[in-house]
Amino acid sequence: MSDANEMSAAERARRVKVIVFDVDGVLTDGRLFFVPTGKDSNGEPTAVEVKGFTAHDGLGIAIARAAGLKVGIITKRQSDTVAVRMRDLKVDHLYQGAHFKTEALAKIATSEAVGLEEMAYVGDDIIDLPPMRQVGFAVATWNAREQVKREAHWVTPHAGGLGAGRDVIDFILESQGRLDEAIGFYLSKENKSPDIGSGGM
Repeated sequence: MSDANEMSAAERARRVKVIVFDVDGVLTDGRLFFVPTGKDSNGEPTAVEVKGFTAHDGLGIAIARAAGLKVGIITKRQSDTVAVRMRDLKVDHLYQGAHFKTEALAKIATSEAVGLEEMAYVGDDIIDLPPMRQVGFAVATWNAREQVKREAHWVTPHAGGLGAGRDVIDFILESQGRLDEAIGFYLSKENKSPDIGSGGM
């Protein structure tokens, strides 16, 4: 096997068992929309945070699950929108309000009984650098900050919110020689697990 520092992106992807995504700028385009809802008991304005997710990434996560990969989400923000969407997609691990993302990453690794070298992390900004530096396969989105791209093992061809998540899943499964098989199983009658939940809170 190649020295770890000399491994290609495809070689790193072949070892991946768990994929972890940031949210804003990775599974969304990074823009935050706030819809006013009134005022709280102190007279302060309140709002609902709204984000946009692409169906391509959602289907990619379903394909990853069909292939037996585990999926995690680690984000610094707290959002009911994220909670609803990730429950929709039946992700295995969701950590919100995580300023120190390596702590959540370690919890996921322990829960899944995998080494960090068997994990991928997908980020777009400097808060994602600590977990990216720990995993075996670090990915930056096309729209990521340059500091993040410089430390990534691979950069997605699409921007966050526009298919970057699907890019990563396809690349990992293609590198493992399992993409066609996973798609075939996803489309087959043998796939008894629905890929989309109810979306309710």
